[in-house]
Amino acid sequence: MPFGGRVAALSVAVSTALSLTVTLALSGPAGGAGTAGTLSNAQAEAAALEAQIQTLGQQIDALDQQYEADLAKKVAVDRQISATEHRISVTKARIVKDKQVLHKAAIDAYVTGGTSAASSTLFAGSQTAAMDSGVYTQVVAGDLHTSLADLNTAVAQLDADRQTLKGEDAQAAAAVAAAQGAVRQAQSLQVQEQSKLNEVKGHIAVLVAQQQAAQAAAARAAAAAALRAAAAASTQATSAQSSPPPPPPAGGNAGAIAVRAAETQLGVPYVWGASDPGVGFDCSGLTMWAWGQAGVSLPHYSGAQMADSTPVPVSALQPGDLLFYGPGGSAHVAMYVGGGEMIEATFPGTVVRIDPIRLGTGFAGAGRP
Repeated sequence: MPFGGRVAALSVAVSTALSLTVTLALSGPAGGAGTAGTLSNAQAEAAALEAQIQTLGQQIDALDQQYEADLAKKVAVDRQISATEHRISVTKARIVKDKQVLHKAAIDAYVTGGTSAASSTLFAGSQTAAMDSGVYTQVVAGDLHTSLADLNTAVAQLDADRQTLKGEDAQAAAAVAAAQGAVRQAQSLQVQEQSKLNEVKGHIAVLVAQQQAAQAAAARAAAAAALRAAAAASTQATSAQSSPPPPPPAGGNAGAIAVRAAETQLGVPYVWGASDPGVGFDCSGLTMWAWGQAGVSLPHYSGAQMADSTPVPVSALQPGDLLFYGPGGSAHVAMYVGGGEMIEATFPGTVVRIDPIRLGTGFAGAGRP
C-alpha cells in the first residue's frame, strides 16, 4: 500500500475511536457519577475512560510504527538516487579523460601520418600496428560516441529516478503530515479524557472517604480473622511444607541480556519515534535498543522486527522473545521477561513498565531475534 494509503487507514481508525469517545469525554461529572452518586457508577465511568485513553494511545503507537516504516522506505529511495548520481559522476569523469587522451592521439596521428598509432597505449598489440590514420580516427570517434551514448542513457535514467523520487517524497510528506495530524487529534482528546478522568477519580475519593468509617469495624474483624487463619496455616506448613516454585531462567544468553537492559529503563517515558535510554522510547525503540545491548541489531519498526525474528510458539517462550500485535506485527511490540509478564513502552502518557502478557485480540505471534 502506498505511503498515504497506509497512514490514511490508521487515521480512519483513530477518527473512529474519537467519535466513539467524544460523548463520554465531554459529558461532565453531573451526567455520570455526579448524578448517580454511587461508588460503583463512578468506578465504571473511570474504567470506561481509562479504556478509551488506552485505545487512543495504542492507535498513536500504531501511527508511530507506520511512520517509521514510511521513513525507512524514503531513506532507501534516497540511497538509490545517490548511487545513480555517483555512477553518473564516474561516467562523466571517464568521458573527460577519454576526450583528452583521444584528442591528443588524433593530433599525433594526423601529424605523423598514423605512425604513432602503433605506440599509443590505446592501441597496444599487433592489430593496431597496421592501422592508418583514417581507421584510427574512426575508432577514436566510435569509442567516444559509445561513451557519450552511455552517459546520455545514464543521465536519462537519473532524470527518471529523480521524477520518481519527487513523487514519492510528496507522498511521504503527505503521509507524515497525516500521521502527525491524527496524533495531534488523538492527543487532544486524550487531554480532555484525562481531565474528565481526574474529576471522576476525585468523586470516587469522596465516596471512598464516606465509606471508610462504616468499613473500619468490618476491616478490623477481617484482619483478626486473617491473623487466626495465618497462624493455623503456619502450623500446617510446619508439618507439611511444600517446595517454592523454581525461579525464572537466568544466565548470560542474549535474551537474558536484552531483558536486563530493558528493565534498566523501567519508568522512562514513552516518546514517539524515540530510542534514547533514560530519556524516552517508543515500543520498537525499546526492543531495538535492549537487543542492541546483547549485540543483536534490529530495525526501528515492529513489523520489520517480526520479519527478522524466528517464530516461536507461546508454549516455548523464553525471556527476551518478542511479542507482536497487529497485522504482521505492524501495530506494537513488547518483550517477554518470564513468569507470564512482558516489558513494553505502550503509548504516550505512560512509561516503560512490566505488564501481564496479552494473547487475545490483536496478538500476531512471538519471535526470537
